[in-house]
Formats: sequence, structure tokens, C-alpha cells
Amino acid sequence: MARHSGGRGWYSKMVGAALGVTILATGASVWTAQASGDSPTAKAPTKAVKPVSTTIAHSSDAGKRGVNLTIDDGPDPKWTPEVLAVLREYDVKATFCMVGTQAEAHPDMVKKVVAAGHRLCDHTVSHNTGMDKDSKAYQSQQILDAERMITKASGGVRPMYYRAPGGAFTPYSRKLAADRGMRPLGWNVDTKDFERPGTNAIVATVQRELPNGPTLLFHDAGGDRTQTVEALRRLLPQLKEQGYTFGFPVR
Repeated sequence: MARHSGGRGWYSKMVGAALGVTILATGASVWTAQASGDSPTAKAPTKAVKPVSTTIAHSSDAGKRGVNLTIDDGPDPKWTPEVLAVLREYDVKATFCMVGTQAEAHPDMVKKVVAAGHRLCDHTVSHNTGMDKDSKAYQSQQILDAERMITKASGGVRPMYYRAPGGAFTPYSRKLAADRGMRPLGWNVDTKDFERPGTNAIVATVQRELPNGPTLLFHDAGGDRTQTVEALRRLLPQLKEQGYTFGFPVR
């Protein structure tokens, strides 16, 4: 899986200060890195969950002609409602990979996603695409704090998947997420919608690369997502006409 460019990502600049406040406010209930920085000390929520596979999911529970829509980096107060409207129009469900600070800032959007029958995915607290180079303590904080933020924002619905920003998985992060019942989630088709290449280019990428696998990567945050919304509006009926059905990533 190719990584998105940008090092620690646009979220690092946007939410750096907010993240510091969040971590400070949660205090002892969050995590305390040891002096070495190598040992995880984040505390997982106490509620028991059923572990899932640590392997990175790509296939669809809808079978050989199944397609998984995954929507990353939100929720966003402008673009998430527009994405939801298109999905509702064509009766398609998706998996929303949410950044913890975004979920915390827009809990109403998280609840709308859940109420519409979509699934949630933990996309870390601050969208650091280089987190595989950081300590286990840092990886733990990013995953477990985001899990708490998203679950609280949703009103108690937990994320079912974990997607590392830019595909920056490690064996440790995959096991940590899987032990929390969140299946590591990859993608097969990167639509490049984040770069705003044009609606036609996004649609062409999906049609060209869908034979590589069923999980499509789109975004509902990080800037103007007009092209994403229009691409979905064109792709969803096209894919249905071509005999595809829409499902969720395997668990």
C-alpha cells in the first residue's frame, strides 16, 4: 500500500495544539510514556471485547463481486453530510475511518454515520503517517485514545476496524488493535481523491484498478471534497450496473 505524502500529515499542523490539550485533559486515564519510550503504557478501555485477526483485511464480506467503500480522515461538518447524502441516495453502506480529534470535535456527525448504518474505523488521534517509526507507547496512545474518542462521540458504538495512516502498520499496532476487536484494514484502490486530480481521474482510477481488489479509499475531510462527492455520485450507479454489490471489509 502506497503512503500518502506529507510526513506526519496535514492533521499534525491542524490539530497539534488541540491534541496537546486533549492529552493533558485526559491525564492519568490516557497514557504515560516510560523514560525509555519503548514500552506501551496506554490503558485500554476495561470493557471486554472479542479479539479478531491481526492480518490486514482487504476482501469484502459481499463476496467475489463485492466492493468496500472506505471514507477516511473525517468526520467533517461540510463534507461528511454530502457523502452521507450520496450513499443514502444509492442505498450503499461504507466504513468511515475517523481521526480521533475530528470525532471529538464533531460528535453529531459520528452519530449520523452510525444512525445511517455505516461502520466505524479507528484512524488514530493525529493521522501521523510515520507512526510506524515511533515507540510502542506512542502507537498505543494513538490507537487507544482514538478508540475512546470515537466510541464516546458515537454514543457508545465502538470502531470495528483500525486503519494506520498511510498504511503505517507494525506487528505491534496490528495486534494491539486486533486485541481490541478492531481488524486492521487496508485498501486495494487508492483513488487519489485527496490530491483533487479531477472527478474524471478519480472515476477512471476506480474502474482501472478495481480488479486489484475490492476496498476503495476515499476521503471526506482534509479540504474541498467536491470531486470525491461527484465521483461517488457517478461510480455508485455504474458499479451496480456492472454487477457489483456493496459490503463491508471482512472481520
